[in-house]
Amino acid sequence: MAGTVMLAYYFEYTDTFSVHVQGFFCYDTTYTKPYLGPEDSSAVPPVLLYAVVTGLPTLLITITETVLFLVQYTSKEFDQSEKTVATGDCCYLNPLVRRTFRFLGVYTFGLFTVDIFVNAGQVVTGNLAPYFLTVCKPNYTALGCQQALRYISHQEACTGNQDDILRARKTFPSKEAALSIYAALYLAMYVTCTVQAKGTRLAKPVLSLGLMCLAFLTGLNRVAEYRNHWSDVIAGFIIGTAIATFLVVCVVHNFKGKLLLSEESAAEQAPNTAMLNMGRVESPLEKYIASQVRNNYFSISSVT
Repeated sequence: MAGTVMLAYYFEYTDTFSVHVQGFFCYDTTYTKPYLGPEDSSAVPPVLLYAVVTGLPTLLITITETVLFLVQYTSKEFDQSEKTVATGDCCYLNPLVRRTFRFLGVYTFGLFTVDIFVNAGQVVTGNLAPYFLTVCKPNYTALGCQQALRYISHQEACTGNQDDILRARKTFPSKEAALSIYAALYLAMYVTCTVQAKGTRLAKPVLSLGLMCLAFLTGLNRVAEYRNHWSDVIAGFIIGTAIATFLVVCVVHNFKGKLLLSEESAAEQAPNTAMLNMGRVESPLEKYIASQVRNNYFSISSVT
């Protein structure tokens, strides 16, 4: 986990990994879309996206685990005497804390993993944004683009703001699409696999599809604002879906687990109880001594 966080930090906030410089053709209309300003001016700014993908799962998983635990704790299936003997009231919150931290820990690990995959793809490919030539501002006269269609591959061709140019070279895959679909799919699978109460047959698919719809709209917004190509968004969706599915199926095993510690304790104590209930096996020496004691007792009784 620490290595994942450190690698994500180096990708995000350092220039350890240089971005591949991809060339372009003169007057290529694919990259001449208007530039609508920095990411903060987007309809889905990074601050809002990061707050949702971190805060919403934490809140939803914590509340759901607490409610499920309290429902099972107060059910008639476990009387107070069994709870006290098996676990003790002082340690009875351990299953709730363990499950909550497990699911949230795996989710956090997945977030950093998605970030690493996306940043690695952006650094390696250096794919240009639809507005690249708008912020690049190349001098076509100096580049000799009047006579014929030329391919420009050197970085000095751009005369615009270097920060905007660097940002325009990191679009494939779309980080916003990957993070949004990862969070939506993880929560949708969590709700579907965990909540088994009556009356939720319609609520679960509605909530799950609502989360997926928000992720899809996030990807559409990236294309509508000319910040990403369709291929960038689709690649981000694939990465987020693959990581969420792998973690849910192979790591947390579809969120299966026991809510109550008494269930585990009862299973662990069963072999010990069986051993205590088994009859004690006497050795041959003990049998011989017992028989001699009985014979002596009967001899004394007959004499008296």
